[in-house]
This record gives sequence, structure tokens and C-alpha cells, in this order.
Amino acid sequence: MSIEQRNERYERGYAALREVAGGTQDDVIDGLADIAPDMGRYIVEFGFGDIWTRPGLTRRQRQLGTVAALAAMGNAAPQLRFHIGGALNVGCTREEIVEVLIHVSVYAGFPAALNGLTAAREVFESRPDEPALVPADTSGDQDGDRLERGRQALADIDGDAGQQVIDSLKDIAPDLARYVLEFSFGDVYSRTGLDLRTRELVTVALCTALGTVGPQLRVHLHGLLNVGGTREEAVEIITQMAGYAGFPAALNGLTAAREVFAARGE
Repeated sequence: MSIEQRNERYERGYAALREVAGGTQDDVIDGLADIAPDMGRYIVEFGFGDIWTRPGLTRRQRQLGTVAALAAMGNAAPQLRFHIGGALNVGCTREEIVEVLIHVSVYAGFPAALNGLTAAREVFESRPDEPALVPADTSGDQDGDRLERGRQALADIDGDAGQQVIDSLKDIAPDLARYVLEFSFGDVYSRTGLDLRTRELVTVALCTALGTVGPQLRVHLHGLLNVGGTREEAVEIITQMAGYAGFPAALNGLTAAREVFAARGE
């Protein structure tokens, strides 16, 4: 694109893309020049100039949410690697990225989480000069009754909305209810690598991107607000998903958010 063709949106987006890409931003644009140069411009102007630069979320929140969503969808490995690198470029730690990918296992399954961790390993190995990953030692955090720990975490995070999910399984799959409590909340949510606000924010991102889990999205919108997140953060992370999962997913996510806000009188 010539300098004359660069508008204010493009300049703003290019600066944001450069921040995420760490100096390799032209590779993204040039890689489309021979087939769809307008797509490169849309990525810069819309994806980064319009959405990524909006207020309401920090750069770290945006990148962790994007990593969670791309890992959960499982169909965009090159973009996942790019945004893992982008997360590092805006100040996220290797440990935080790994925690997000472990968290993905709860909502998108172990294959999605394992593929995400493979992508993370590749990115980390390509950046040997940066601080090495220090795997979290959660052995001291996991003492005691997993079921009781999960019950308490569910109550603290998702409150009545979460308990309704557990109650709905009693007559058909009580063991699944126990697994939700023991593994999802007793094991994963109780890990110390991410604060609960971040866990719920990335959960809203990935549930929106998946597009098939409306009831769970509403539960975790409640959860985000319960642990100190704001309506603005919820709307912003859902809006961001338009660029990664498409407008229908974002629109459905906002419909869920409207329902949750109305139910809470917020």
C-alpha cells in the first residue's frame, strides 16, 4: 500500500500490529500481496486499527483472550503461534500462556489444549534469549478434598448460575457433575498461575469463539462479573472475537451478555 493510501485507521492499526508482531508485521501484510492485498488492509484497519486499539481491555488481556479462543477453536495453528508470540511481545509471561492453554482443556478438551501447548513450545523454542519457562508447582495448592475445593471455587466464581448446572446433572449424570467440580474447579480453577478475573475473561472469549456453548457462556459472564470483571470488559472481549471467530459468534455472545446484564439488573 502506498503512503498516499494509508488513512488514519491504517496507521493506527499498523502501529498496533507492529506492537503485537514484534517487528514482523510486514510479513503478515506482504504474505497476502499476491492473492488478496485488500485482506491485508482489512486486517490492519479493522482487526487492529478498529478493534485491538479500543479502550476497555489491556493489551495483555486482549492477547490472552485471543490465545484462548484460537486454541479452543483448534483450526488456526499459524495464527495461534503468531498470537502466542504477540502475547509475549505485549508483556505476558510464558507461565501465563501455559496456564491459559491448560485452562482451555476444560472447555475445548485435551486435544485442543495439547495442540495449543505444542504451538507454545514451538514459539518458546524460537525465542531462546528470553527467560525460560518455569513450570508451576501446584502440589501445595492441591492438598485436601478436590470435591470440596471445587464446590467452594464454583460458589465463589459462578455462584447460583454454576450450581444450577451441577443440579441439572443429578438425575442423568451425577458423575459428570462430580468431574466438573473436581477437575474443572478443584484442579484447574484452583491453580495459581492466573487470577480468577483473567480465567473468567478468557473463558468468555473462548466460549464466544466456540459458538456452540451459549448456556456455559452465560454462566461465565456471571462468573466474570462475580470476580470483579466489568460489563465493559465482557463486551470488549466479545467484540474482539468478531475478528477471530466472525461476526455471528460475536453477535450471539452479545445477546448472551445482554441477557446476563438484564438478569442482574446491571
